[in-house]
Amino acid sequence: MPDLNPPEVLDHLCPLNLRLDAAGQIVHLGPTLSKMGLEALMGETFDNVFVIERPGTITTFEHLASQSSTRAHLKLRKLPRIEFKAAVVPSGDETIVTLSFGTGTRTAMEIFGLSKSDFAVTDLTSELLYVLEAKSAVVAESRNLNRRLDAARKAAEQIAQTDALTGLQNRRAMTQYLDQLITSRVPFACMHMDLDYFKRINDTFGHAAGDYVLRVVAQVLNSETRAEDCVARIGGDEFVLIFVRLTDPVFLQRIAQRMITKLEEPVQFDQHVCCISASAGTSISIDYPNPDPDVMLSDADRALYASKKAGRGQHRFAKDHQSEVSKH
Repeated sequence: MPDLNPPEVLDHLCPLNLRLDAAGQIVHLGPTLSKMGLEALMGETFDNVFVIERPGTITTFEHLASQSSTRAHLKLRKLPRIEFKAAVVPSGDETIVTLSFGTGTRTAMEIFGLSKSDFAVTDLTSELLYVLEAKSAVVAESRNLNRRLDAARKAAEQIAQTDALTGLQNRRAMTQYLDQLITSRVPFACMHMDLDYFKRINDTFGHAAGDYVLRVVAQVLNSETRAEDCVARIGGDEFVLIFVRLTDPVFLQRIAQRMITKLEEPVQFDQHVCCISASAGTSISIDYPNPDPDVMLSDADRALYASKKAGRGQHRFAKDHQSEVSKH
């Protein structure tokens, strides 16, 4: 290394330094302060550039420079309002101030694009940054792990509440949804639907045909319901539909009839034509002083079998709403 004069030695050992003359004007900036773009401070007085935050007993450069040596906490008066820790040492007609960022090192590095070479060799900045980076990496990995675990948990819950064949909700999901609606006192209708003539599809064309028909049925039911409704397959060819905030018998009758009509359309599977129908029964929460999910499901089930007994391919209400439906 070539011989260095005293100011160059100071810049090498303490790149975050500045020198002030007897009047408190900045006459020199170390290389790191220059890299930070603070050259405009040259010729400015210390008191115009910095606020002395600590010690509280010192408020001016004159007072600060009168001490044989002292430590201080400084802040730039203008943006960016970076905070510094400072060691102030009078030296002849000048005052030397060496600075550090303390716990704000990382922020300062990001703002000014500093690197390890912009700090004194003996500065603990590199060790501090290593700890901060290690901590950030651990925190980031922990967050990623938590996100993955949360996604896995939600996926597992979704699988546990989904019918694998049709993609509809299953009995567990339906039961939880009913409980939530009753607990929150949200009115709803509970429609129990059973396919007519489905067994002969399996017996005649095989289970692959039956599975295909069930998937078609799921598409039909989804097409007639809203996102907030629940469509669940609760058995082989049994379904429950929960219509949220829909309690008008006329509307419910229309929906049921549309679904039954669509389900009566022949389904082509390979070389086979599969024909089914559907029967349904509905209970409505506002018909009960204190709705109970088991009671409502049981009543909807009885209405369903009343539909089957009346000739299949029909819909009935658990309570007598037929007069209201007939008016429309």
